[in-house]
Amino acid sequence: MPGDLIIKEEYSDGITRVMISGEADIYTSSQIKEKLYNIVDSRKTDIKIDCNELSYIDSTGLGIFAGTLKRAKQYGRNVYLAGLKSNIKKLFTITGLDKLFIMEE
Repeated sequence: MPGDLIIKEEYSDGITRVMISGEADIYTSSQIKEKLYNIVDSRKTDIKIDCNELSYIDSTGLGIFAGTLKRAKQYGRNVYLAGLKSNIKKLFTITGLDKLFIMEE
């Protein structure tokens, strides 16, 4: 459910860390996209997306993450993905997105 989505943001050591809790899917994608794109456009930092509490992602969510990376690269910034659960990491591997992002444990 969209009400289960929680997005938190914090800044430290030159990186904006975004914690996403819940599901990144067709129902929550507009909220996630708005938040991530606003961070990319307003902050002059790299972004680390903390996925420790991300329970599910579908193709819409993958597209939002890819769009965020593309937008960040236009500003010369990097996007890191951290804490991916094995089932979610597998989707990034299958789609080849794991080669585009900086992946952290």
